Amino acid sequence: MSLVSIDDLRVSFAGTQVVRGISLTIEPGECVAIVGESGSGKSVTARSLLGLAGPGSRVEASRFLLGGENALAFGERQWRRVRGRFAGLVLQDALVSLDPLRTVRAEIAESLRRPGPSAALAPAGSTRQRVLDLLTAVGVPEPETRLGHYPHQLSGGLRQRVLIASAIAADPPLIIADEPTTALDVTVQAQILRLLAERKAAGTALLLISHDLAVVASVADRILVMKDGLVVEQGSTARVLGEPTHPYTRRLLAAVPSAASRGHRLSDGTRVTAERPRSDEVVLSASGLSFSYGTRTVAQDIGFVLHRAETLGVVGESGSGKTTLARLALGLLKPTSGTVTLLGSPWSGVTEKSRRPLRPRIQVISQNPLDSFDPRYTVARLVSDHRRLPEERIEELLEYVGLDLSFAARRPRDLSGGQRQRVAIARALGYRPDVLICDEPVSALDVSVQAQVLDLLADLQAELGMAMVFISHDLGVVHHVSDRVLVMKDGRVVESGEADDIFFDPGHPYTRELLAAVPGPVVGVAAIGE
Repeated sequence: MSLVSIDDLRVSFAGTQVVRGISLTIEPGECVAIVGESGSGKSVTARSLLGLAGPGSRVEASRFLLGGENALAFGERQWRRVRGRFAGLVLQDALVSLDPLRTVRAEIAESLRRPGPSAALAPAGSTRQRVLDLLTAVGVPEPETRLGHYPHQLSGGLRQRVLIASAIAADPPLIIADEPTTALDVTVQAQILRLLAERKAAGTALLLISHDLAVVASVADRILVMKDGLVVEQGSTARVLGEPTHPYTRRLLAAVPSAASRGHRLSDGTRVTAERPRSDEVVLSASGLSFSYGTRTVAQDIGFVLHRAETLGVVGESGSGKTTLARLALGLLKPTSGTVTLLGSPWSGVTEKSRRPLRPRIQVISQNPLDSFDPRYTVARLVSDHRRLPEERIEELLEYVGLDLSFAARRPRDLSGGQRQRVAIARALGYRPDVLICDEPVSALDVSVQAQVLDLLADLQAELGMAMVFISHDLGVVHHVSDRVLVMKDGRVVESGEADDIFFDPGHPYTRELLAAVPGPVVGVAAIGE
């Protein structure tokens, strides 16, 4: 008997169908992946299996069986029994999913208190040991120490492991993982995928929601490709990724950045025709750069040189010092030692007043612009960034990033992730910067939206001659965009050089470790330009 058997699933909000007649089966020990862009309906489909499609939703189907029971007849009490006992949920952002006022022990113990039909509640005295066993099972180091920690005291990888421990606490036969590795370092991502694969090998079924095709390729047995609420293609992982038949699937595959995509536009596969202007002019440099928080050194003896129109990629795990390097380059942190020079002028060790004339010449694009946008402001006001720009200039900046003037009156919450990132780029371009610091600018975007943003940055760099420092955990993205690469570990640069040299002939063991942790290549990626 199938664990999940659904035919003709339809989900509507206020009369608008967002899931339009999909069918889905999941067998014990099988991993089924659903891929597609934001708004394709993949997350709503997954949440429908938990009775959590959303407020005001209407869920219909010709058949909706969970563990052989008709879920269409479930009331809220029955759905509560499904959550945790039949299916555990692992979401993208564990910091949001975990209760900030609960310790790790309390969070997981809550899941242990969910009774099953044949399982008794864990005795009070055994709860602590059961939590320790779960933390050990998901690979949390020093589990005894972690029991009393709160979510904000854990790294992103550890938070995700705690969330998985909570999801499997009641030993459910199904785990629903909605973007479980997005924005995680490649090594942490590999650990999470290995953990999910171990659960699968033990007989647990997985429903994996992801926009990362490399992640899907490494774990899934079958793939459903969704677009606009419909399944446009489905089949075995090898068949869908190796021999895609639908144009949308082929477009998704062609948009995956890699060494093979260098020199090509990701959104349409055509070869880049505009050459970036080459220059020996140094626009940003650092020498002997170090920074400490109290007695803890987080950046040590960092040096680099950035030329006009060049892209310098920076890779490394969380805590390696990447973002600290970005903040030092922006002049937002005062180095403990060392110097930063911008456009030939001292940038570190000087007062903010003396930096002010050059401040517009270096700008930043962050991972989540929504965090840096005032939700009350319109796009026009955000792009103006406290300056009184005429409407013609705002329109020009929006056109630069592929948005028309109709967006000027919208607010951040009215925009998609890709549109918000475009507004952030438009705001930065308003200052005509010489240097753009990009700190994980595409890590949370769908592969097709990511392709559009990367193509946009390449076009603007070729047209305006900007230099970029591009920080990312996605090694495929870094290889696609970068001329040279810095590899960071524990606050130090352990290797640097030309991008191809770093990726094809790494010299440092840590670099080789990073590359080895990348999920297996997406098989049979459609030829670029076809």
